[in-house]
Amino acid sequence: MNTRNSSSDNQLFSAAIEEAKLGLSEGGIPIGSVLVREGRIIARGHNRRVQNSDPLEHAEINCLRNAGRIGSFRGLTLVSTLMPCYLCAGAAVQFGIARVIAGESRNFEGAREFMESHGIEVVDLDNAECIEMMARFIRENPALWNEDIGV
Repeated sequence: MNTRNSSSDNQLFSAAIEEAKLGLSEGGIPIGSVLVREGRIIARGHNRRVQNSDPLEHAEINCLRNAGRIGSFRGLTLVSTLMPCYLCAGAAVQFGIARVIAGESRNFEGAREFMESHGIEVVDLDNAECIEMMARFIRENPALWNEDIGV
């Protein structure tokens, strides 16, 4: 597991955690994401699947939508509080995202191997706050979580 990170990765991750907490406060699933170009956040998003009754509005998809038409996503970093699923990993591959920083993959393994097989560098921070936030949510909302991951 690649857990290489820097203080700037941790600062970026803090913004993703803020987004996750915002989603939870709105009655949604606590997953947050930010999109980064040259160390600067250019878009934020969180899982809004419940709030918008939209099965595709995962945190990473919401973040990419919020970025809008930026010309190219090539070489950017996508930060997420949870290892991206295949839907979000597919979007990262499609748009040429270079690097994905995930908060954790203990509660949900995600599509790490898929992203890596397409040349994306994946960093798993194994962040304790994120692990506990997701574990608590899954424990308290198993039906909603299973719906989110398509079980």
